Amino acid sequence: MDALDVMGKKDKIFPYFQPIVSADKQQIIGYEVLGRIRTEEGIKSLGFFFEDSSIPEEYILEIDTHIRNAAIDYFQKRESDQSLFLNCNARHLLYDHGETITNSLEDYATSGISYGKIVIEVSGYDVEDDQLQKLQHILTYYKSLGVQVAISHAGSTMSNIEKIAFLNPNIIKVDLTNLKDKGMPPEYREVLYALSMLGRKIGATLLFEGIEGIGQLKYAWENGGRYYQGYYLGRPGPEFLSVDKCKPLLTKEFHHFIEHERKRLLSLYTLSQNFNHHLQQQVKRTKHNDWNVIVSEAAQSLGEACFRGYICDEDGRQVSANYYRNGEGIWESQPEYEGDNWSWRPYFLENIVRMRHEQVGILSDLYSDIETNELIRTYSYPINETHYLFLDIPYLYLYERDDY
Repeated sequence: MDALDVMGKKDKIFPYFQPIVSADKQQIIGYEVLGRIRTEEGIKSLGFFFEDSSIPEEYILEIDTHIRNAAIDYFQKRESDQSLFLNCNARHLLYDHGETITNSLEDYATSGISYGKIVIEVSGYDVEDDQLQKLQHILTYYKSLGVQVAISHAGSTMSNIEKIAFLNPNIIKVDLTNLKDKGMPPEYREVLYALSMLGRKIGATLLFEGIEGIGQLKYAWENGGRYYQGYYLGRPGPEFLSVDKCKPLLTKEFHHFIEHERKRLLSLYTLSQNFNHHLQQQVKRTKHNDWNVIVSEAAQSLGEACFRGYICDEDGRQVSANYYRNGEGIWESQPEYEGDNWSWRPYFLENIVRMRHEQVGILSDLYSDIETNELIRTYSYPINETHYLFLDIPYLYLYERDDY
C-alpha cells in the first residue's frame, strides 16, 4: 500500500486507542491515539505512512488531522476525564510552524475539550540547532495554553538527552520494547538514571512504553516510572476500556515488587551492618600505622566480598595504593593511584560528613565502575576522624545474595 492508496481511502481510516496507566491511581489515565486503516487483508497500522519521509508533508498532515479529529469526536462523546496523547513528528510540526495542530487545538477548545486533557507527544526531534529552537518555541506555546508535552526517548544510548532537556517536556517517554524480560544492559541503567535525574530537575514525569511482560513492568516501577504503557497492560483497540481494568493486575504485582524490595533492602542493611561490625574488629586488631598495610589486611579479610580497597583522607586525596584482586584471585598493589583525588565523585563529601558524625560505614548505590565497567557497590568505613577506608564489592557477590 502506497501513499496514494492511503489518501484515497480516508473513509477506511480511523483511530485506535492504547491505554496509559498511572502507578499512583493504578487506573487508566489516558490513551495514545494510533492510526489504523481497514484493508481487504484486515486492519493495518498506518505507522509506515507517518514514518515515510518521501511522502509529502501535506498528505501526512491531512491524514493526521483526520485521525485526530475522529479521536476527539469519540473522546467528546465519552465525556472522559482522561487524556488523549496525540503523536506528532517534529518534522511535521516544523513544516507549517505547528499551525495545523494549533488550529485543531483551538477548534477542540471551542467545542468544550479542555487543553489540559491533550498531550502532544513529539518524536523525531533530532534536528539541527536552529530547527530545535523553532520546535522549542512551538512547544512552549502549546504549554502556555495548558497542553502537556511529552518527548519520546527511544533506544539505549545517551543521545538526545540534551535536546530533551532543552525542549523541557512535561513527560519523558522511555521505550522498553527492545529490552524484553531478559536482563538490563549496564549502559541502559546509566541512561535510565540520567533520564530520571533529568526528569527530577525539570519537573518531568517518566512514562515507560513497550511493557510486554512482568520484568519490564518491574523495571519501570523500580526506576521511577509514574505512567506505563504496553501490551502487558492493554493493546490498542477501537474503544476505551474500564478505567480500573488494570487495577487488579497492578495491585497484585506492586505487592510482589514491594515485598521483594523490602527483602532486598533488609539484605543490604544486614550486609552493611555485618561489614561495619567486621571492620570495627579488623581495625582494632591492626597493629600497623601504614595505610597500605591497613587496606591490604582489611580487603583480604573480606575474601570474595571485596576486589579492591584504598584509603582517602577527608579531602578526598588517596593516601594508600589500590589493593586489587586480579582475575586470577591474586592480590596486588597499585601504587600509581596514591595521591589521586576523588572528591569530585557524586556524594563523596556528603558520605564523609555522614561517616564522621554517625561513626558507621556506608554502602553505596549500585553503579558502573570506571575501570572494569562492571556494576559494583562501595562500602566506606571511617578509620578515624580524618581517614576513610573504601572497599569495592563485585556484582557477582551481591547478585548471589540478592544484594544488587
